[in-house]
Amino acid sequence: MFADLTLTTTLAALLLGYLLGSIPFGLILTRLAGLGDIRAIGSGNIGTTNVLRTGRKDLAAATLILDALKGTAAVLLARHFWGDGAAVFAGLAAFVGHLFPIWLKFKGGKGVATYLGLLAAFAWPIAIFFALVWVLVAFTTRYSSASALTASLLSPIGLLLMGYQREALLFTVLSVALWVMHRANIGRLLNGTESRIGKKA
Repeated sequence: MFADLTLTTTLAALLLGYLLGSIPFGLILTRLAGLGDIRAIGSGNIGTTNVLRTGRKDLAAATLILDALKGTAAVLLARHFWGDGAAVFAGLAAFVGHLFPIWLKFKGGKGVATYLGLLAAFAWPIAIFFALVWVLVAFTTRYSSASALTASLLSPIGLLLMGYQREALLFTVLSVALWVMHRANIGRLLNGTESRIGKKA
């Protein structure tokens, strides 16, 4: 899978992925809508859940879609130009870019939408599985963080069961990173102070 990669193509894939992943759509959309800096409200995050706290469901939906698509685009473009091995590096870099965008002093989102977009590029049936698990847990608990944590825990297992062995390894790494980024949410879930979906800032 990585045999045809050169240092140049690997670096190109990493750079492409990182630059696409680091686009802060939540921040851009809320500023364009005249809502100011999304980092000043709620959790201070630039992702979909915090955008939803502004009361603008349309902006939250747009943030979700665009944050997902930047991950999908990184993988598909890298695969088109440099092959499957480069696509893996581009996907990893896109996720890292979303978490640590250079434009925002390396303080980005938590990676859920981009994780979903990457799943769609590598194994779309598991992306559907992720979304269904997310919706089920969200409907049951009203906690966005619990939904993401559960879906990301199960997705690598689903990949492995369906024969996506390399992808299962990649998404195990991404899931660990996603859980680390949600460590404060996990603490709040455990002590019962986590905000529920739809709660305004």
